[in-house]
Amino acid sequence: MGNELKEAGEFKYIDVGSGTPLLFLHGLFGALSNFSDTTEHFRDKYRVVMPILPLYSLPMLNTNVKALAVFLDRFIGHLGLKDINLLGNSLGGHVALVYTSKHPGMVRTLTLTGSSGLYENAFGGSFPRREDKEFIRKKVAVTFYDPKFATDELVDECFVTVNDRAKLIRILSLAKSAIRHNMAAELPKLKMPTCLIWGKQDTITPPHVAEEFHTLIPHSELFWIDRCGHAAMMEQPAEFNHILDGWLTKTLA
Repeated sequence: MGNELKEAGEFKYIDVGSGTPLLFLHGLFGALSNFSDTTEHFRDKYRVVMPILPLYSLPMLNTNVKALAVFLDRFIGHLGLKDINLLGNSLGGHVALVYTSKHPGMVRTLTLTGSSGLYENAFGGSFPRREDKEFIRKKVAVTFYDPKFATDELVDECFVTVNDRAKLIRILSLAKSAIRHNMAAELPKLKMPTCLIWGKQDTITPPHVAEEFHTLIPHSELFWIDRCGHAAMMEQPAEFNHILDGWLTKTLA
């Protein structure tokens, strides 16, 4: 990625650029590298901050979306951030929603892309068969419109993760927590400008989910990216960055 990973106590994070904070949150199988193109694009205009979410280190009984939002609150307090432009993909979007609903005064704008919080098709509707690497490859490929993005490196990373029993238990706990923690009742209370960027071919949080977010969040705008699945900032980074850049410039003016 070319950006130094900083460490302070429980936090590991990227912090580059200066000025208005733009904070990214990765998803359940995500990593900081998911936002590499977006970080490079925005670091000259914003202070781009991105923590590694403690998906595998929370206490087993406290591995849920709410606990991740509490972690995010500690992280934001640690850096002393205010008026944040908060962006989350997949589970990261859900964490962003929970945090924002609890601390609305801290968030200047909210951007969701392939976010959970209303509905998600976790693991393509089936339990991950750990020993079968081709099964894992197919499940990783479902994330994208173009299966070429399911690289050997990504598949190997996912395969190692789901074959670690402690990590797998936490992944399943987080996935179940995301399904249980439906945000529909909270969304109409959000008053900040909200940008929804969605892949037209997203099968994990399908287009109807984006439409429902758009209906429920009062000051939201919905943008579609064609030939794109669940991780728009990875699969179509140029278009994703163009949409987000234009929207932020207009909204923050």
